[in-house]
Amino acid sequence: MWIKSSYSNGGANCLELALHESTVALRDSKAPALGPLTIPNASFAALLKDLTQDRCDL
Repeated sequence: MWIKSSYSNGGANCLELALHESTVALRDSKAPALGPLTIPNASFAALLKDLTQDRCDL
């Protein structure tokens, strides 16, 4: 099941994710036919940690 942030306001410009047993799949809500990027759960957790602690230069 694909989910997106409650902060998306129902728009189509969102990152959607699907949680699986050992991976997280990410896709662009504007272009779901392009397919998802799938990464290991540990890598996704590390990314979220870095983002929430301002370790990423975005």
